[in-house]
Amino acid sequence: MNTMTLWHITGWEFAALAGAALLVGFSKTAVSGANTVSLAVFAAVLPARASTGVLLPILIAGDVLAVLTYRRHAHWPTLWRLFPAVAAGVVLGTLFLVWADDGIVRTSIGAILLMMAAVTVWRRRAAEQEDDPDAVTTRSGRLKARSYGVLGGFTTMVANAGGPVMSMYLLSAGFRKLGFLGTSAFFFLIVNTSKVPFSAGLGLIDGSSLLLDAALVVFVVPGALLGRWAVSRINQRLFEQLVIAATVVGGLQLLLR
Repeated sequence: MNTMTLWHITGWEFAALAGAALLVGFSKTAVSGANTVSLAVFAAVLPARASTGVLLPILIAGDVLAVLTYRRHAHWPTLWRLFPAVAAGVVLGTLFLVWADDGIVRTSIGAILLMMAAVTVWRRRAAEQEDDPDAVTTRSGRLKARSYGVLGGFTTMVANAGGPVMSMYLLSAGFRKLGFLGTSAFFFLIVNTSKVPFSAGLGLIDGSSLLLDAALVVFVVPGALLGRWAVSRINQRLFEQLVIAATVVGGLQLLLR
């Protein structure tokens, strides 16, 4: 089947999907959370449930490029603390998808993203602090990791929208720019790959979706290269502001769409 007509896609709609795929690459190597815009574009062009299945392999391609770029900067103790809670969130998200319709999913995820952004802004204004990532070994830090982990697993399963949630966690834990990008790169490569069997089981990934992915994935590469060029030109404060802004935009898009 021609990938341009899988879901009666016009040339302009394919161009929008290609632009969204390019933004995925950029977000993975520069401003994590910006791919919530890509999520909104895919959901606008394709059927809402089908869009999550098409987007997932494109996200994985971006994750691979991000790992190749920032593999030396990952903080593995943080990752190991997050994974059990994330796994629980993925299971909850799978059950939620079986029950919830598109409207409930969009509203729930949008509200969570805006809440995470508000909490992060409040925390950073209340106290300017430079925590080392190991600070999450405290009792409150472990509780925070579990809470964000469950939310991250839930949101990434139901709408591929875990990026902003984990961005808020890594910022609140005091990660600097490269550590932030390296840790999130490995996190999402592992998590997104683990979601494939769940998505296939729900019928979100099939031969038709993979054909469209094959036509779109090439656009991820120039986006990743652009992000790698841009990140060295973005200072830490601007980087954090962009991440929070991308989270707010993504949350509003989900609520208002």
